[in-house]
Amino acid sequence: MSFAFALWLLLQGLSLAGVLNYWRHLPVDRQEDSPEGVVVLLSVRDDWDGGAELIARLKVQTARFRLVIATSGNCPAADVLAAREGDWVQVVRAGVAVDEGQKVHKLRAALRALRDGDRYLLFVDADIEPPARLVGRLLFPLVRGKADIVTGYRLLLPEARIGAALVGAVEMQLATLPRAASATMPWGGAMALTREVAERLDLDAALAGRLSDDMTIGLAGWRAKLRLRPVRDLLVACPLEGREAFGFGVRQYRHIVTNSAGMWLIACAVVGCQALGWVWALAWGGWSAVAVGYAAAVGRALVRRRIIAGVVEPGQAQAASRSLWWDVLAPFAVCWAHWGMQLTAACSNWIRWGGYDYWVMGGKVVRMERVG
Repeated sequence: MSFAFALWLLLQGLSLAGVLNYWRHLPVDRQEDSPEGVVVLLSVRDDWDGGAELIARLKVQTARFRLVIATSGNCPAADVLAAREGDWVQVVRAGVAVDEGQKVHKLRAALRALRDGDRYLLFVDADIEPPARLVGRLLFPLVRGKADIVTGYRLLLPEARIGAALVGAVEMQLATLPRAASATMPWGGAMALTREVAERLDLDAALAGRLSDDMTIGLAGWRAKLRLRPVRDLLVACPLEGREAFGFGVRQYRHIVTNSAGMWLIACAVVGCQALGWVWALAWGGWSAVAVGYAAAVGRALVRRRIIAGVVEPGQAQAASRSLWWDVLAPFAVCWAHWGMQLTAACSNWIRWGGYDYWVMGGKVVRMERVG
C-alpha cells in the first residue's frame, strides 16, 4: 500500500467518523425549559412581508416569550403584526446605519429596548422554519447553568436546482461536523444567551461598527472564555434559492475571513486536503482510490439521511435530502465547490448583504452603500 493511498484512506475514514460522531451524540431526551423573562429578537428588512409561516411557527413554541421585531423604521408588515398581536409583539425602529451592518444596527437598537424583566435573549433569522421546540431547547442549557451561549445551526432546504443542491451539500458538510464547546461558533439564526452574559460582554459596544452579529458574539465569547454549547438536534430548516446559492456560500466564508483569518485558514486547509485528495484519486489513484472515496461518500450520505430524518419535519427532510445526491454521485464536486467558495471569499473584503454593499476590515465596516 502506497503512502498516498494510506493517507487517502485515513482522510476518508476520518470524514465518515466525523458524521458518525455527530449522529451518535444526537440528544435522545431533548429536554426543554420555559422560564419567565424570555425575549426573542428578530431583525427584518423594511420590505418584509410579515413572515406568515415564521410567525405561525413562533406562536406554537412550547416556551413563552415576547417577540421584538427590529426594523430600519418603515416596515408596514411589522406594524400591522404588532397592532394585531398586542403585547406579544414589540416593534423597534433603529434608523439607517452609516458605519455598521444594518442587521447589527437593528439588533443593537433592540438590545437598548430591553425591559427590566428580560432575562433570556434569543436571536432568530427571518428566513428560518423553526420546530416548535426551538425556544425551549435553546433555553434548557441556559436555565440549568450548563452554558453561557447556546446555538443551533442551519439546515439548507435547496430548491430543486442543481446549483442549489450543490451548495446545500457543501453546507451539509458543515452542519454535520462534530461539535464541541471549545470549537463552536454560534449561528445568529438560532442563538441564545442570558441578559447577564450580554451585559458581561457589553454586547451593544461589542457589536458597534461590525457587520456579522454571530461572529462578533462568538469571538467575544471565546475571548471571555465563556461556555458555548451547540444543540445538535437543532438543525433549523432554511430555504435556499438557486440563483443566490453560490453567492450565499461565498458570503458566509467572507464573514469568516474578514473576522478571523486564522479560522478561515484552518477551514481552508481541511477542505483543501479533501479537494486535492480527490484530484489525486481521480488522476493517479486508480479505481481502488476512487472506490474508497465513493464508499466513504455513500456512508456519509446514509448517516446524514438518518440525522436529517431525526431532527426536522418530513417535508423539510425531503427537501434537505436533495443535497445528499451530490455527495453520492459526485463527492469530488462538493469538495471542489466548497474549496472554491473559501478561496473566492479571500479575494475581496466586499460583502453584499440585505440590500447594502459593505467593505469590511478586521470585522468592522469601513464603507457601506445602499444597493440600487
